[in-house]
Amino acid sequence: MKKSFLITAVLMSAAIAAQADELFVSIHSGAPMAQGAGLVLAGQALEQKVDVRVLLCDAAGDIAVNGQNMPSLKPRNVTPQQMLQGLIKAGAKVEVCALYLPNTGRQPADLLTGVTAAKPAEIAAHLLKPGVRTLAF
Repeated sequence: MKKSFLITAVLMSAAIAAQADELFVSIHSGAPMAQGAGLVLAGQALEQKVDVRVLLCDAAGDIAVNGQNMPSLKPRNVTPQQMLQGLIKAGAKVEVCALYLPNTGRQPADLLTGVTAAKPAEIAAHLLKPGVRTLAF
């Protein structure tokens, strides 16, 4: 009896892990290396055929604003904004948090093509879906 319970538990764990086909990356840090770490992992997930959604809040929202001057990060010598643009081109959904635009005085037109303002209800519903893994930076 215990053996069959253990086998069932292992199979259920494997099934749950197999369902993790989406990655939600929340970045709020203003530190370029933290931003880059989150964006690199998001890119790696996209390469592994995982759907990726990125939410940029607080200082990290600046990554999504046109014309930002940012440091290049080694070893590829790309800025966080260039990494973000690569994610968008590869199919990631990218949003700034709902508080970003009204609290920075920026407008939707200030954002990079492909970046939108998040709707809290949609973000909450997405996070509650089975199979969504989350990372925060």
